[in-house]
Amino acid sequence: MAQIPAGANRPGELNRKQTGDAWEAKARCWLESKGLQFIAANARERGGEIDLIMRHNHTTVFIEVRYRRSGRFGGALSSVTRAKQVKLLHTARLWLARHNGSFDTVDCRFDVIAFTGNEVEWIQNAFNDHS
Repeated sequence: MAQIPAGANRPGELNRKQTGDAWEAKARCWLESKGLQFIAANARERGGEIDLIMRHNHTTVFIEVRYRRSGRFGGALSSVTRAKQVKLLHTARLWLARHNGSFDTVDCRFDVIAFTGNEVEWIQNAFNDHS
């Protein structure tokens, strides 16, 4: 595996983007070990970004990856607020439309992979367009 570069301001430390990319890569590998197939990473649409898009059997899975060093101020899972969920739903709707689909025509779900310290939580179907 390639070495992860150090942050520019603090030698030996990653900047925010590098840290996010590293945890997203870890989440992707972990999910692939659980049988999901990779479709896309960092899918950007007007107004948002989806960390990972994968397929689980016949379901398209939009995945939000969150990381917190500790649970001292709330774990990583607690950082997926309702506002963040709405933004992800909007972004997924645009991504599906660009790929000739919609929530009505494509079987999909929204998962969260939350890393808090060394703990990992995989919340399948964490929210949907009806929640």
